[in-house]
Amino acid sequence: MTDIPSRLQRQLADCGLIAILRGMAPEAAHAVGLALYAQGFRLIEVPLNSPKPLASIARLRASLPADCLVGAGTVLRAGDCEAVRNAGGQFVVMPHTDTCVIRAAKATGMACIPGVATPTESFAALDAGADALKMFPAEQLGAAVLKAWRAVLRPPLALIAVGGITPEDIASYAAAGATGFGLGSALYQPGHDATEVGRRAQRFMAAWHSAYPGSPSRHNHQETSA
Repeated sequence: MTDIPSRLQRQLADCGLIAILRGMAPEAAHAVGLALYAQGFRLIEVPLNSPKPLASIARLRASLPADCLVGAGTVLRAGDCEAVRNAGGQFVVMPHTDTCVIRAAKATGMACIPGVATPTESFAALDAGADALKMFPAEQLGAAVLKAWRAVLRPPLALIAVGGITPEDIASYAAAGATGFGLGSALYQPGHDATEVGRRAQRFMAAWHSAYPGSPSRHNHQETSA
């Protein structure tokens, strides 16, 4: 089995777009997941405040090729990490910096992306074993703050902007040093069918390739080992 944190880093380097499927019912997981995969998404997150999120994670993991990582978002408690892993989850995303949750996620072998709003939180998260940092809420902090953080949070550390991101925002955050983006309601809202999700995903992917012209396309690539 390939090391999941290493796979996360590779996927972020190839295409740092993370689909956040908040509110999705398990019945929609198969079609929505395949629509995202077809557009090049290789990181998909189901927040735990969605209906039956563990069932959705399990269905996504069963439906999608091995090169697509499936994880859980809005993970608030250390005790949730084992359940996420048992459902097939491969990474955990948090809205906050709780070192107990970070360590619990890492103890299961999953990757962990905690939410941070200050450099102090960022360094605490890294000390606890975080694999990447979620700048949240990005719409409040802004690209200028991210650029300032990059003076001390240097590459190859992944900084992922999350919160209110639209395709039109990607270029400015990319110029400030963002590694990736968590995409919520502008990509998926409950009730969107796979066709609509695919259309929105295509717009985000076009914005990504425009802002990061050297990033490889993964549309036709598939790993053979989970």
